[in-house]
Amino acid sequence: MRENSYESMQKEKIGMKKVELLAPAGNLEKLKIALNYGADAVYGGVSHFSLRIRSGKEFTFESFKEGIEYAHAHGKKVYATINGFPFNSQLKLLKKHIEDMAKLAPDAFIVATPGVLKLAHEIAPDMPLHLSTQANVMNVLDASVYAEMGATRIITAREISLRDLKEIKKELPELELEVFVHGSMCFAYSGRCLISTLQSGRVPNRGSCANDCRFPYEIYAANPETGTLFKLEEEEGVGTYIMNSKDLNLASHIEEILDSGAVDSLKIEGRTKTAYYAAVTAKAYRMAIDDYYEKKYRPEKYQYELHSLQNRGYTDAYLISRPFEKHDTQSLDFTMQLGTHQVTGETTEDGLYYMCKYKTLPGDELEIVAPLDAVIEAIDNEYGTIYEKDGRWYLRFKKLEAKNGKIWESVHSGNVNPIKLPSKLPPYTFFRIPAHPDMNTYPKR
Repeated sequence: MRENSYESMQKEKIGMKKVELLAPAGNLEKLKIALNYGADAVYGGVSHFSLRIRSGKEFTFESFKEGIEYAHAHGKKVYATINGFPFNSQLKLLKKHIEDMAKLAPDAFIVATPGVLKLAHEIAPDMPLHLSTQANVMNVLDASVYAEMGATRIITAREISLRDLKEIKKELPELELEVFVHGSMCFAYSGRCLISTLQSGRVPNRGSCANDCRFPYEIYAANPETGTLFKLEEEEGVGTYIMNSKDLNLASHIEEILDSGAVDSLKIEGRTKTAYYAAVTAKAYRMAIDDYYEKKYRPEKYQYELHSLQNRGYTDAYLISRPFEKHDTQSLDFTMQLGTHQVTGETTEDGLYYMCKYKTLPGDELEIVAPLDAVIEAIDNEYGTIYEKDGRWYLRFKKLEAKNGKIWESVHSGNVNPIKLPSKLPPYTFFRIPAHPDMNTYPKR
């Protein structure tokens, strides 16, 4: 089928500029890990004006400034989240917060409402402004309005289609478009949810969602005239997690997404998730993006990594397929399942020691998870061996000697003694074992 001039033009642009990989940074450690594992940029924030209060509290202004300086020193970017929905009583505090964040010199602000967009543009006129997915942009009309107000990038609604993204890019070619490719999906439309507010007083659009949609529920029928109340029995196999969405996973669709020429940034959700999650998601999508430009296609490699994470089941959601065509977006019988692997430990930042996260014994075969460009060398000495097998690197301890010289027969989660490695490994290296016997692949969708 012959390409039209627009598609040809967009593909030429793709050849000149690679799509950005944007990863979550819940704290300074996760920021560094995401960048080391391949992210081009990270997003995070300070205080309750960020939509993730828990992760926002993990950053102080000082540590967030350190993260920005670290990113810039490595040629990477940091986008500051100021995407909460403020109350009238907080507007004065919000203005001060925007002023303080601007002084840290991040590469953009992420904001969610027209008012905050306007205020940020007034206070920091030179700061690029990215419009949050919570603004629910689905069409050219809304995108153009926000662009006129000063938005330089739109983080589109998660329900948008690739076709509509192409239409927006065609009409507004200078406006950057960002899409989610991985992470938790919200039960409500683009995250505009009030369930947690109603049940616990924790406001999702202020960053304190209690994830009430992940709970199991029982359904009852009531007759107000007679006061009769009876439980509706669950059909076997249907489940009671009636609002629990599966996790988004578009790693096997990167070729289609980038072929569209409409997307400038691929975003991973998950500021409150683990450091291992930050590493593995960045690594998997870095591989997928690089493979695209090198004209490779290896979805099994990306999925091997992504299925090692805890998840609610995976779905490719709505970007590729239309919503009414999808019937696999909910996990009705569980809220979370183990991934294919269990993390046993990680290195200290200097790469010299092993910090235990799960029971480890001498002789255990631990798979090494390191950044894509990491150099690992085989070694065999008194502490253990590091070796390559079937294209992957492994560690096997001969003895567990702590930094203080004590020898351990085994180490367990909670043991804070750094254990000597056979040789130095790349900073932020992780170690894992199969979570299930004889597991060497990822489960089918």
